[in-house]
Amino acid sequence: MEQRPTDLHDDALRECLADWGIDAATLAYAPVGFGDHHWTAVGSDGRRWFVTVADLAHKWHCGATPPDAYQGLRRAMDTAAALREAGLEFVVAPVRTAGGGTVRPLGERYAVSVFPFLDGSAGAFGERLGDADRRLVIDVLAELHRQPPPGEVPVPSPQPSARAGLERALAELGEPWHGGPFAERSRALFADRAEVLRRSLAAFDRLAADVAADGPVLVVTHGEPHSANLLRQDGGFRLLDWDTVGLAVPERDLWQVAEGSDDLARYAEATGRRPDPLALELYRRRWALEDVAEYAAWFRAPHGRTPDTELAWNGLVDTLDRLGEDDQG
Repeated sequence: MEQRPTDLHDDALRECLADWGIDAATLAYAPVGFGDHHWTAVGSDGRRWFVTVADLAHKWHCGATPPDAYQGLRRAMDTAAALREAGLEFVVAPVRTAGGGTVRPLGERYAVSVFPFLDGSAGAFGERLGDADRRLVIDVLAELHRQPPPGEVPVPSPQPSARAGLERALAELGEPWHGGPFAERSRALFADRAEVLRRSLAAFDRLAADVAADGPVLVVTHGEPHSANLLRQDGGFRLLDWDTVGLAVPERDLWQVAEGSDDLARYAEATGRRPDPLALELYRRRWALEDVAEYAAWFRAPHGRTPDTELAWNGLVDTLDRLGEDDQG
């Protein structure tokens, strides 16, 4: 996130890092990514660390409330660590504390994970991969999907995690929204696109029923293998940001990477499984509806005008535009 949280102080974070045996000589807020807060830390021994502070109130995919979200995040980070320990070197996994944990609570709202600081070139969200890079990422996903599930892997629902809130928002368009500067703008936008959203939800439900009827085989998926979660290093890619890891159909990952029949054929050759076009479309639609649902929750809750809410507003407009194009198509 661009803006650091005002209720989280460096002294509290330093105290938390002691669980990892890190005596932080310096802490610097890193305004990167969208959703979590990040710091870089340098220990008194000179080692560098990348510290992620998750805002549990926004971890819809991990649980509806902070206590549930914390346990969901813990399972996800434990899974990432287990995958790395099983030999998947492309997994950028959290470092375990002295007690073996991967996540530590920080107050009631936040949770901390620590990662090694890695040199490399990270991508940007929305950046298109070239043909050679896509092949590399397809190979990474194929290796991940062949890996036996380690331990207590989360099982995310195919449904958008904040769908109930989205449906409440659609039902309450006739009442003022009071969350902040984007609340009424959002209500007007949702009112204008309400029928598009309802038709998108219905189309999603038809796809979900068709995919479920096929009795799909579930594999370990990353959940968000887009370009912003790829770190280029040593001629290959490492996968960042494992908080959405879960057992699902492989298309949950593939739709974000594969661009055509050659990519899908490469994956099929590596895994022996031909991707399902219906499942690819299901997860493409799910991504858009998940974004809209999270933006609705954000703007109906107390918020201010910040670089992050400006970015969220633009994301909401763009996503609703894409859903409208799908509806017309």
